[in-house]
Amino acid sequence: QVQLVESGGGLVQPGGSLRLSCAASGFTFSNYAMRWYRQAPGKERELVATITIGGDTKIFPDSVKGRFSISRDNAKNTAYLQMHSLKVEDTAVYYCMALGLDSWGQGTQVTVSS
Repeated sequence: QVQLVESGGGLVQPGGSLRLSCAASGFTFSNYAMRWYRQAPGKERELVATITIGGDTKIFPDSVKGRFSISRDNAKNTAYLQMHSLKVEDTAVYYCMALGLDSWGQGTQVTVSS
């Protein structure tokens, strides 16, 4: 049974940083590229980061490029999303997923507010 558990969200001021974690189980983590998505109230889910199986390729949309980074630890079956210079518009529920597996975790809320 595929399970993804996101954590690390919270309330942060504009300009602050957060590190999200995605603990994976129920599948061979090291065989899948991983993605982070976010969904703000009233908006569609948005892809914010992709990392390949070996971690050598990372892709970001312009909205977060230069501020977000993605990494993975295949030994710990965990993916991470490091977010810097957070903006109010980054407020959303953040989700991780394994590319090719139709399974989502519960997400973790990130709120950027002064």
